[in-house]
Amino acid sequence: MHVRKAIVTANLKGIEHTVEPVIPFNPPPGWDALSPTGLIPAMQDGDFTLAESGAICFYMERLKPAPAMLPADTKACSRVQFFDGYSGYVFRSVIHGLFFQKIITPAILKGTTDQSVIDNILATTQPKVFDYLESEAGGKFLVGDSLTLADIGIVSNLINYQYLGFPIDKAKYPKLAKYAAGIIALEPFQRALSNEKPFAEQMGLHRGFLG
Repeated sequence: MHVRKAIVTANLKGIEHTVEPVIPFNPPPGWDALSPTGLIPAMQDGDFTLAESGAICFYMERLKPAPAMLPADTKACSRVQFFDGYSGYVFRSVIHGLFFQKIITPAILKGTTDQSVIDNILATTQPKVFDYLESEAGGKFLVGDSLTLADIGIVSNLINYQYLGFPIDKAKYPKLAKYAAGIIALEPFQRALSNEKPFAEQMGLHRGFLG
């Protein structure tokens, strides 16, 4: 989620970049120098390095202000920052646990998936998160009339959720499903998803929802 957030931001702003895939729990030599926390992503622009997706996106916002990722209006900008923060909560409370059990544990750690962890997330945390997002997903964008960091962060999580084989229930969450599909169809997302296809297929992720 965090890597795609930075990539889609770069795509939207027309910032040229190359992506070096990093495998969780098996980073390349020198990774700690790029990312002091060890987390993904990190970036390098000449002799300037930076880690953490939010900081990377803010750097690109200052580097190339148009199109704006953060609205000029104070209230709208604050709402975008709220949703960006909420996307981190969605990742921590829903996506990370599912991804860890479905992909990381069997494929990388060579362990056994704990189905009870998956079932608990889907029965408790996920409904609360999706109910809230359904209540906010009334328009094409979460804030204003253009793509912002709010949409990029939230929809990147929803992509990963579906990558894991969990479709968004259109009967229960019709507005959220329509909103997510609309954002995914935008060119910056389409380009990112096309470029990550080989890596996604290698990891056995589900891409049927992309059409």
